[in-house]
Formats: sequence, C-alpha cells, structure tokens
Amino acid sequence: MRSTEEGDAFDGEASNTSMISGASSPYQPTTEPVHSRSMFWGLRFDMDYLKSYFGLLKVVEVLSLIGFICIETIMRCSPCGGIYFFEFVSCTAFVVTGVLLFIFCLNLHTKVPQINWNLTDLANTAASTIFFFLCSLVLAIVNHSTGAEIAATFFGFLVTFVYAVNTFLAVRRWRRGNNSQGGAQGSEYMRARTASRGEMEARPDLA
Repeated sequence: MRSTEEGDAFDGEASNTSMISGASSPYQPTTEPVHSRSMFWGLRFDMDYLKSYFGLLKVVEVLSLIGFICIETIMRCSPCGGIYFFEFVSCTAFVVTGVLLFIFCLNLHTKVPQINWNLTDLANTAASTIFFFLCSLVLAIVNHSTGAEIAATFFGFLVTFVYAVNTFLAVRRWRRGNNSQGGAQGSEYMRARTASRGEMEARPDLA
C-alpha cells in the first residue's frame, strides 16, 4: 500500500515538474502572426493595396505601355509631331505610374514620411489625365488612319478616362486627409486653451 502511495506521489510531482518546465520553456506556442514569405530585407508586398481601387487603377494605367508599343510600330510618318507627342506622354506616364505602384505595393512610402505621397499621387494622375487627353486628341486629328495609330488613340482615351477616375478619388482622399488633420489641430488648440484657462482660474494672482 505504501509503495502505491509513493508511486502516486511521484507521478504527481513529475506532472507538476513537467508543467513548471513547460511553462518556463522558451519553445512555447505563440499567437503572434508568422511573417509572410514575401518579406525581403524588411519589405512586404502589400496585396491589400493592389486589391484596392487605387491599386487596380494603377495596374490599368500601367497598360499605357500598350499605346506606346503601338506608336513604336509606326515606321513612317509625315507629319510626326502628334506621334512624338503621344510617344513622350505614354512613356513618361508609364514610368512614373509604374514607380509609384512599386513604391505603394512595397510600402516604401512609409519609410519616407517627409513626402506627402497622397499629394504626389494626385499631381501625377492630374497631369497624366491632361496630357493623355491632349496627345490622344492630337493623334486622333493628325493621323494616317493606320491600325497602329487607331489602336494607340483608343488606348490613349481609355487611359485618360482611368486617370480621370483616379484623379477624382485622389482629390477626395486628399481633402479627407486635410479635413481630419485640421480637425485634430483644432481640437488640440482647444485643449491647450482650456488647460491655460484652468491654470488662470487656479492661480488668481496671475490674472
């Protein structure tokens, strides 16, 4: 009987010891999220941005490269001013928008908070809307009715519409950010003013 009791006591001590050692073990299961494999040198590919309205619009805007390719297939032109203008605008818009898409998808803009990225995006989309409309209009008026010019004109007006929608959404986001910032500054001013008034009432000798 005594050996049985000693065995039970030993089992209890062993279970307690295992519980204590398990609690102090550094290899405990954790609820912290596992980093995605897309992490590379501290960079993370933001799929949420790519699935957002701004991300999808930028993907479509990058397709302005198609218009640039159509223009590049033209071997002869006279006059060539409209073609050169469309070529410059489509190439510039593709490069700038592609760089911004790369920056936003990798969250690189969070590492440079000194730049107002919302305003930068707004300036790019507004300028691209205006210049794409102008170069597409010029190409539609001055062309030789070739398939490449017609395709480039079509893609030019299509990208113009996409840039216009992006500009509208960017303006709304920029205004919303300014309003929230102004409201925060106003509430902070009111708190400071209330605190100073409370100090004046607490110390009437300062009045």
